[in-house]
This record gives sequence, C-alpha cells and structure tokens, in this order.
Amino acid sequence: MRRIALQLALVLLPLLGMAQQSAAVDSLSEVPQSEAAQPESEAHADAHAESKGGFDPASFIFDHIGDSHEWHICTVNDVHISIPLPVILYSERTGLHLFSSHRLQHGHSYDGFRLATEAPYEGKIVELDASGQIDAQHPTPWDFSITKNVATIFIVGLLLCWVFLSVARSYKQNLGKAPSGLQNAMEVIILFVRNDVAIPSLGEHNAQRFMPFLLTLFFFILFSNLLGLVPIFPGGANLTGNIAITMVLAIFSFLTINLNGNKHYWVDIINTPGVPWYMKVPVPIMPVVEIAGVFIKPTVLMIRLFANILAGHMIAMVFMALIFIFGAMHYMLGYMVAPVSLAFSLFMSALELLVAFIQAFVFTMLSAVYIGMATSGGH
Repeated sequence: MRRIALQLALVLLPLLGMAQQSAAVDSLSEVPQSEAAQPESEAHADAHAESKGGFDPASFIFDHIGDSHEWHICTVNDVHISIPLPVILYSERTGLHLFSSHRLQHGHSYDGFRLATEAPYEGKIVELDASGQIDAQHPTPWDFSITKNVATIFIVGLLLCWVFLSVARSYKQNLGKAPSGLQNAMEVIILFVRNDVAIPSLGEHNAQRFMPFLLTLFFFILFSNLLGLVPIFPGGANLTGNIAITMVLAIFSFLTINLNGNKHYWVDIINTPGVPWYMKVPVPIMPVVEIAGVFIKPTVLMIRLFANILAGHMIAMVFMALIFIFGAMHYMLGYMVAPVSLAFSLFMSALELLVAFIQAFVFTMLSAVYIGMATSGGH
C-alpha cells in the first residue's frame, strides 16, 4: 500500500506542474491585446513573474515536509505567523553567533549571515562578506541551530519522560492493584514489545538486557510518527520522514548490534559455516557478502522508515495541492475537486495512523532480530 502511494505521488506531481502551466497559459490568454503585443522577451519575463507569484505545488509540498529555522503556524491575509527558533552558528572568521531566527525573515541579513533562497545553498544560512555577497572562502558556517526537527526531538523526549515517569509513579503508588488509565495503556504496549518482539528474537535472558534500548526505539519512533500527524503546534514536523533522523536511529542499532556481537557472530562473518570452500578461497566471496550485510542491515532500517513516512506526508500534500491548482484554473473546478481531495487526504491520514504503529514495530522487531543474530550461541 505504501509503495502504491509513493508511485501515485510520482504520477501526480508532474500532473500538478502541467495543471499549473495550463493555468498560467489561460491567464495569459486573458491579457489585453496591447499587452499581448509586447516583444517576446518582455512577454516571457511577465509570464515568468506571474508564474513565480502564483501557486507553486512543489514549494507547497516540500515546505511542509522539510526542516526550517522557524516553526510556521499559519498564514492570515498573506501574513505568516511563525515561532522563531534559536540560531546557533560558528564562523571560522568571526566565531560563535547566537540570535533568533526572526532576524533572518523576509530575506534580511543579520550579523553577517543570511538565509539563502537560491541554489546551491537554498534553505541554508550563508555567511556574507564585506560587500554583502556570499563569502566565497567560507560560504556556510557551522550550523548548530535549533531547527523545527531538533525542537521536535526535544518535545518528543520531554513527552516520553513525562509519560514513563508518570507510569513508574503509578506503579509505585498502586502496587498490587490493577493498572488503569495511562498506566494500563502503556503496560499493554510494553508487554507486547517484551513478549512478541524481544523474547522470541533474543531469548529470555538477553530480552531483559536489551529491553530499555528496544522500548526507547519503539516509543521514540511511535511518538514521532503520531506527533507528525497533528496539524497544529507542537505537531506537524516531518521527523521520521527526515533521512538524517532515521540514519541516526539506524546508527544506534548498528552500534548496539556490533558492539554486542559475540565470537560466533564474527567468526561466522569471516568463515561462514555450511558454505563450500571455493566460495571462500581464493576469492573471498562469502566474507565480502557477509561484511557488506553488516552495513546493509542498518541501511535498510534507515530507508524503510524514512520512505514510508515521507510517502504518506507527500501523498496527503499532493491531494491538498490539487484544490489550489484546479482552483487557479477556474474557481468552480476548485470547489469540485475539494471534496475528493479532502476525502483522499482523510484516507491517507487514517493510513498514516496505522503506519505510525507498523513502522515503529518493524524497526524495533528487525533491530531485535539483528541483535539476536549477533548475540546467539554457535549452531
């Protein structure tokens, strides 16, 4: 289902561009004759300027799924209401800089820095020279800013601490009593991770040892996925749809797997049992394949989580963009497309809610399986 959704997005995105181009052509056809008689270069420039000021579906989609230095809340009468976030930069020329991101709004520069809006540094903070141009020697400073995704990581961390400290307090206060409320909800999920993920993959002894890591993985991914479905602050960030975030999670799994791998795990990689000798010498085919597998496993974890969450967000944004695209062609088309787009958006939101749990489960289960393969005894 997720693969079909991603393919649908790839099909719809070119159609959005075609519809936008058609709307621009229709608008140009309504230009008075005196304006249409302009030289070709001027008419092209005017059309380009008009298309630049119109609805851009690509920008609409990628602005919603991308990271940013501010947290956009809403737009009222072309006025963007946003929460500024801290900008922390280190320049090799001028040292450490700390200021609010609202200083860089609307293309303004501050303290020798500017938020670039053109390639190849689009979306990044660039350093300016004395003439106000991008410094050719040091174009981008070291950026340690609290972006939207970083702020969401802190929010998810605080939310996890609040939930589990509350659950731990409830266990102490209601010792011997049946759980209720939040404690009851969390206990069901915790027992599921222990009994259906950890113990079958790791065994009774190792399951208890790795439960803190597996629970942290599961609930961090789950809370991040669910918070990304909330359209208002503090939700809406595409955290697990950012490959940098899923890469860090995969690195944690990679380190846990290989730092806890026992002698049998490493011997089987170098000298794979049950494989004919001619696949080991003189060309070490199987050792190369096994060593590659050590890195392929976390890579698969990274890409699967990233692609599934990103595809869901993109599909929902594509259906919402259809309303504005057809509305630009004719306002009645916008009204006709709106119910269909909203229905499909609600369907995708329901599907994403299901996928939020599935992807947390899959990432945790595969991590547990890989850890079990690294810590099990010889066979």
